[in-house]
Amino acid sequence: MNTLQTIAAPTGRLLLAIMFFTSGLTKISQYAGTQGYMEAMGVPGFLLPLVILVEAVGGLAIILGWKTKYAAIALAGFSILSALLFHADFSSQAEMTNFMKNIAIAGGFLTLFVHGPGAFALDNRVNKNRV
Repeated sequence: MNTLQTIAAPTGRLLLAIMFFTSGLTKISQYAGTQGYMEAMGVPGFLLPLVILVEAVGGLAIILGWKTKYAAIALAGFSILSALLFHADFSSQAEMTNFMKNIAIAGGFLTLFVHGPGAFALDNRVNKNRV
């Protein structure tokens, strides 16, 4: 594997997942406001702890390359569901852009699901120890 590919894998994981990790943490500190927004959009507020778990833990798992395939499929599903629940009103260009952004992010996670985490991933250390 050449140097560019080696560096691209962890960089790609970081760029793909940092938004979810930080968003999950932010939802903890802005719990009531986030819960109110979810309920205003027709999503039950009691699901917020699950949302925080998927975003924060899933995002961190992708960044570290730990349980990558599980985290990637969870975040792909989360991204598609978020697009449908929060951005499927195509009356504005901004909502259409947000919808497509979520779909594109899901595509990135599906690629991780299929191809794995690449270099500098905890999954690689675990698999080497299973010989």
